[in-house]
Amino acid sequence: MSAPPPVPGPASQLPTVARLVPGAVSPTRLAALRTGAVIAPAEAAVVTLTGPGAVTAAQGLLTNDVEKPGDGAFVYGALLTPKGMIVVDAWVARLGATMSFAVAAEGRERALAIFTRSVPPRLARLADRTTELAVYRLAGPNALAVAEAAGLPVPSAPGRVLAAPAPGTSEVARATEGAPFTLQLTFPAAETEVLTARLTAAGAVPTDAATLELARVLAGWPRLGAEVDDKTIPQEVRYDELGGVSYTKGCYTGQETVSRLHFRGHTNRYLRGLLFDAEPPATPADGWSSVTHLDRDVGRVTSLAWVPESGVAGGGRWIGLALIRRDVGSGVMVRAAGRDARVVDLPFATPFVGPA
Repeated sequence: MSAPPPVPGPASQLPTVARLVPGAVSPTRLAALRTGAVIAPAEAAVVTLTGPGAVTAAQGLLTNDVEKPGDGAFVYGALLTPKGMIVVDAWVARLGATMSFAVAAEGRERALAIFTRSVPPRLARLADRTTELAVYRLAGPNALAVAEAAGLPVPSAPGRVLAAPAPGTSEVARATEGAPFTLQLTFPAAETEVLTARLTAAGAVPTDAATLELARVLAGWPRLGAEVDDKTIPQEVRYDELGGVSYTKGCYTGQETVSRLHFRGHTNRYLRGLLFDAEPPATPADGWSSVTHLDRDVGRVTSLAWVPESGVAGGGRWIGLALIRRDVGSGVMVRAAGRDARVVDLPFATPFVGPA
């Protein structure tokens, strides 16, 4: 395969505000996400390292530990610059001599560039399997029961993955606690219709990437190009809370910055939730991401989402994520994207109660 050109850093453009407008997620799909199960395609690319040095190579690049949990591990982490800035995040499955990285589609070339630069072919073979494999995610409190009803064996614990546990599947992985999905299903693209039909017949509500995006915002999970830009370090976007970084593993690229911050200080900004006023439900302004408090600029809005209210025509409210100075704590009222909002801890507590 021909290697893509190296990229200079985590992001080649300014961050944007990820935005889910009214109507993007229906009340029916939201209800299934909250009380049942939804199945949707993930906007993800699949990159693998295979060979005798695959695990060692991944261990030397990823913020999380893939050696200690052993074969069958499924962890979240990031690949960093030498200065500790996030280049791309990934869900990583360890299966024998293969390390499989599911990265955001927009992060595919960055991941390939890092592996091409950093992993000698004699240690591990790099493969881009994005076109041949489909990645779907099953989310909601009934996700495990639905998968089992559909005849898919599931890992016995969070943070584990099974290889080809059923005909037509490549991987069934169970996310760690707090993730915006429960199971990640990887299978040949030709099997998409068959497997999604089985899961739908077992009770999953078929949906699209917008529902997974709402689940991400509700869970307070960072996204490349929104919460993560070319100056983002893991602790700013909740990696400690998300279990995305290990402080006991050996060296990896960018570790010095991450460890020094953990043991000797703290970040100046931090990812928090925004709960906008429900009455009136004024739309946060397009092209305006500033967060101000007492006429002082204290951060930027990174994601916005409209959460519909079931049974109320047009009802719902805006929520968001923002990188805000640490001295602006939970409960403080701010002006975000031109609208009044309250800063809240993540993940969001739902259903939303009371005024912002």
